[in-house]
Amino acid sequence: MERDLTGKTAVVTGASRGIGRAIAQRLAARGAAVAVGCRSRIDLAEEVVAGIEEGGGHAFAHLGDVEVEADLLGLFDETERRFGKLDIVVANAGYPSNSPFAEHSVADFDTIVASQLRGVFLTLREAARRVRDQGRVVALSTAGTQAWVPDQGLYLGVKGAVEQFVRVLSRELGPRGITVNAVSPAGTDTDAILDFQRDISISMSALRRLAHPDEVAEVVAFLASPRGGWVTGQNIAASGGVV
Repeated sequence: MERDLTGKTAVVTGASRGIGRAIAQRLAARGAAVAVGCRSRIDLAEEVVAGIEEGGGHAFAHLGDVEVEADLLGLFDETERRFGKLDIVVANAGYPSNSPFAEHSVADFDTIVASQLRGVFLTLREAARRVRDQGRVVALSTAGTQAWVPDQGLYLGVKGAVEQFVRVLSRELGPRGITVNAVSPAGTDTDAILDFQRDISISMSALRRLAHPDEVAEVVAFLASPRGGWVTGQNIAASGGVV
């Protein structure tokens, strides 16, 4: 595998499992030193770190909730303390809602906004403040913002806001040579996908299957690499042809 990220440092939120785990592993395999952020399962994050270190890479695990400003700042502070700089930020943490729109409570709204919007806002804000010139910022969205997905209206609404954050930030950080993009997967084979979502996702995909987390991670790694330097302000659909 090409090691085109050698000498770079990265923060990946929500990196203990699923797509985030695959992203952390892929960035490390390409040479980056990686901060593996997680909200609760530090044991899983430490597994990711152990695997990276066994392969000759550098990483550390950090426990904290991206919704909590002090926790998020702690992740960035520790990254800068350990690695001395920050080149790449991937805002991945979050989880979907699965209810018809009319059945959502205000508590549901507050939970989704906190996890999907507040957390991404804080992550992107710190990226804007701390990523070095010529750096890379990637936020995970969802292909569902461009296609109808049942029972995810609230989740899709906040992901639409994330995509707008990306567009705005790409313009603000462009003069510094920093690219900012979204990557939007469709159904991906992780423990977060429910059985009914699995069937729907397969039927919506032109390739008639779920994505593997590594396939999404490869798109993120491209955007984080020198070869992705002319792509910014975009929402890249890593969706297997969901239209």
